[in-house]
Amino acid sequence: MNGQPGIMLLNGKDPVVSSALTLVAPSFRPPLDPDFRPAVLANRTFRREAREAGAAVPLVIALERSDGAVSRFDTLAFAADHPRAAANLLYAERLVKFLLWARGGWKVTIGGPASIANHIRRVYSPAGLRAFDYQFMGETVYQQPFIVVACAAEDAPPAREAGQSLGRHLDGCRIGFDLGASDLKVSAVIDGQPVWSDEIVWEPVEQTDPTYHYERIVAALRLAQSKLPRLDAIGGSSAGVYVDNRPMVASLFRGIPANRYDEIRSMFLRIRDEFGVPLEVINDGDVTALAGAMSLDDDGVLGIAMGSSEAVGYVNREGAVTGWLNELAFAPVDYSPSAPVDEWSGDRGVGSLYFSQQCVFRLAPKVGIDLPGGPDVTKAEKLKHAQGFLETGHEGALKIWQTIGVYLGYGLAHYAEFYDLNHVLILGRVTSGTGGALVLDGARAVLAAGFPELANRVNIQLPDEKSRRVGQSIAAASLPATQNRRK
Repeated sequence: MNGQPGIMLLNGKDPVVSSALTLVAPSFRPPLDPDFRPAVLANRTFRREAREAGAAVPLVIALERSDGAVSRFDTLAFAADHPRAAANLLYAERLVKFLLWARGGWKVTIGGPASIANHIRRVYSPAGLRAFDYQFMGETVYQQPFIVVACAAEDAPPAREAGQSLGRHLDGCRIGFDLGASDLKVSAVIDGQPVWSDEIVWEPVEQTDPTYHYERIVAALRLAQSKLPRLDAIGGSSAGVYVDNRPMVASLFRGIPANRYDEIRSMFLRIRDEFGVPLEVINDGDVTALAGAMSLDDDGVLGIAMGSSEAVGYVNREGAVTGWLNELAFAPVDYSPSAPVDEWSGDRGVGSLYFSQQCVFRLAPKVGIDLPGGPDVTKAEKLKHAQGFLETGHEGALKIWQTIGVYLGYGLAHYAEFYDLNHVLILGRVTSGTGGALVLDGARAVLAAGFPELANRVNIQLPDEKSRRVGQSIAAASLPATQNRRK
């Protein structure tokens, strides 16, 4: 591998120079992205260089979420007085960014050189380059000011993870539901077997009145309840960020004005009270991972759905849903200064631009594939158009999916530094047809050559019939625990 000093643009306009941070060209070059500089290679090289220089000091990044839960990440940095200490700033900032979107937090404690904490405090501030993340994690998700605290590494708080052993509760009479952008799926389940299901058309995105959502969800649950001899529990899934059964941010509810959004945050708590049974609602990615864990009869499962964006869910080795955000669409995987910019957050090299249809759309022009345009053309139709070229063996289209495969291999090696994995399930529209095998083969080749220990330990696969055996509705219905037993 060839290393090169580099600078990185932390948003689309303003550079933060760190010529001491080595950006490493990968051995497997993505066919359509020669400038790709994987995060995992830069991070590993940084740590090796610090150790070899005899200048490594502990660096701890701790993130506090709701109810005092704390995630802790232990790493190292150059000593503050070492000539390479400037590289600490970019290294730590990219780690903080990844951890915030993977695990969440309104309070970040930096245990280590004070210069690092001061830098993170400047960058994650109302006027800093990460102002978007500052506001999102503070006011939007955790509803309190976002703060950065400095301390010595030995004084950093210990981990206090609050993983919930949600799911796998198949006893009794349950309802499972999934909230989509065009339909509301609902099932009645008895002892783990669906006895009735339906897909109810609704239009949540355009609605400005929270009453619309409440009434239609309740009506669907009442319909499912009518198919059961009694009701013991309700479990559900939806895209978005959920904290303690409260949708803090969700695209389904983006039409709701800010002055009424509290009605959405409290909606499932009110529904729970109305039905009088345990109710749990979590991110749909976590439910997908849970369904995979139940089908595989194993834990340590990461699910990655490559659709309109990148959706991720995780079930840890203890079989628990962690309470982490797992919004890896906004977590960096590429440190290249020319990496594409996410239009929402303004950051470069984040997952949504590499593991979703957005990646297909940005690579298609490089191989001469013109995507259909116009206001009436959906993104799904654009993707299908590109996939049509792939199915005919178009050389450029093949390179698109081969590029995604290389991205995924290095991305998974990066993810594995933050997630303890046994299995990775790859799904979503981007992986349908021939594309899924190309992505899978590319990722496996990268891991086998560059990360053999990980390749031998982690099973990466597309969902097969075994993985589909436990559906989303059953997994969702199994979320709440209850003392009731069917007699």
